[in-house]
Amino acid sequence: MHISSPLESTTVEAPLTRRELRRRRRGARLRAVAAPIAGVAAAGLLVTVAGFAHPTLANAATPAGVNLSATTPVSSNAAAADDGDTLFARTAERADERAATALASANVVLGSAKGKVDDSTLVSSIAALANYAYLDTTTVQSLTNTAVAATAVVQAGVAAVDKAAADAAAAEAAAAAAAAQAIADRIALAATPDGARTVAAELAAENYGWGDDQFQCLDSLWTKESGWNYQAENASSGAFGIPQSLPGSKMSSIADDWATNAVTQITWGLDYIARGYGTPCSAWSHSQSVNWY
Repeated sequence: MHISSPLESTTVEAPLTRRELRRRRRGARLRAVAAPIAGVAAAGLLVTVAGFAHPTLANAATPAGVNLSATTPVSSNAAAADDGDTLFARTAERADERAATALASANVVLGSAKGKVDDSTLVSSIAALANYAYLDTTTVQSLTNTAVAATAVVQAGVAAVDKAAADAAAAEAAAAAAAAQAIADRIALAATPDGARTVAAELAAENYGWGDDQFQCLDSLWTKESGWNYQAENASSGAFGIPQSLPGSKMSSIADDWATNAVTQITWGLDYIARGYGTPCSAWSHSQSVNWY
């Protein structure tokens, strides 16, 4: 007598896929259909042999009462079973193909959704469909439909987020372009004395809150100093530009283009007046007293 040892291992078979299960079921059905046919064929062989021994037995029924001419219904049943199995197999294969396609698309969309939209439903759908090869066809079809719907929702959400980001970037770029154009226009305007006056009045109001009364003093001061000419230079002192900075390089604290950009000069001059005198009228008063500011 053999006694099993506790150390003997037990073999655990891996779960079968639906294709393997279909193959085994088909084999069982074919064997079930083939068994009656084999019985009938055997009975026919016995009758044929007996016919040679005694001619009167040639037309007799088989011992089981089965007429040898009745084999056609068995063949028809076998063909019907085979057709049904083929249709079932095709349906299952199509379900598998659709599931594989749905999973591939879902994973691509999932990769693009990170940090943009809620993808929890899609993650669950992918997990549920991942083992489609081991599920019945109806379940696979249902889970595939759910995954396709979840993918469409997330994809639409990602598209909306991406569009909003693109629109925001475009708006930001347009605003930056508009600002750059405004700066360029202001520089071009300030290149003439009248244009420089306009720009100075705007900057004085925007940055310091100085109105028309203060601008009148500023106009008088810089008309005396340079005539609002951004290229004006005092030959004896070296003072330069609209505000007559001494030396002109002081204006580089605003920008390196101080020698050619009237807006840079005006910006520096207004800051100089605000820090040194408080207002243009105070600076103009000082200039009238001592002939410089």
